[in-house]
Amino acid sequence: MADFMKMLQQAQQVQGRLQQMQQELEQKTVTASSGGGMVTVTADGKGQVRSVRIDPTVVNPADVEMLEDLVLAAVAEAQKKAGEMAQEEMKKLTGGLSLPFKLPF
Repeated sequence: MADFMKMLQQAQQVQGRLQQMQQELEQKTVTASSGGGMVTVTADGKGQVRSVRIDPTVVNPADVEMLEDLVLAAVAEAQKKAGEMAQEEMKKLTGGLSLPFKLPF
């Protein structure tokens, strides 16, 4: 029974560290750009977009599709970077063990 209690205590500690890691990820940011820096997106460590900066020279009413593509590319890259950052933090938390499930962030 003592082993079960020890496992339960360890699980609670991991859960606490996981919650702390999620809070820390909300405070961290990643930045990605497309079009040679014409569109820049900043996201938090969970992949939530926090800001978008568009260079005025890329705004062309005759070619809105290009601007849409640049924004999409920058957002996708920022979210990819945030996911990679979250995975690195998780590796630190689990000591490099890979978990058999995907985390919700």
